[in-house]
Amino acid sequence: MRTTIYFDMDGTIADLYGVEGWLEDLINENTRPYEVARPLIRLNTLARKLNELQKMGYRIGVISWLAKNSNEDYDLSVTEAKLNWLAKHLPSVEWDEIKIVPYGTPKENFARTENDILFDDENRNRENWTGKAFAENLIMEILKSL
Repeated sequence: MRTTIYFDMDGTIADLYGVEGWLEDLINENTRPYEVARPLIRLNTLARKLNELQKMGYRIGVISWLAKNSNEDYDLSVTEAKLNWLAKHLPSVEWDEIKIVPYGTPKENFARTENDILFDDENRNRENWTGKAFAENLIMEILKSL
């Protein structure tokens, strides 16, 4: 089975927490922070590397949580906003899978092999991951080593 490289979005590749008023917006079920979050990494460089890795046989995916304490309608809106963010900022990447799941869902449930890689800003997700897991500041360093 091929290795999948997974990315968290919020705080890993998208600066959700840098959006002014992000928490208040989420509490009020406003998707604005997901729509306007700036990239946390040079996405053109990331996209080139991901396309190269796919040609080498790696799978590329996203595992991202929905907002905490949300409802079905807001979940649908957040999912759409996250998919639009990926399409806008990484249009050349053909994702093998995108999982946008309820807040707190154990991300290790999505690992397919012991070699799968997760990039995530949340320490708990990295500790519980069953493959290899790295903090967001190591993305390009790790990808270049593959």
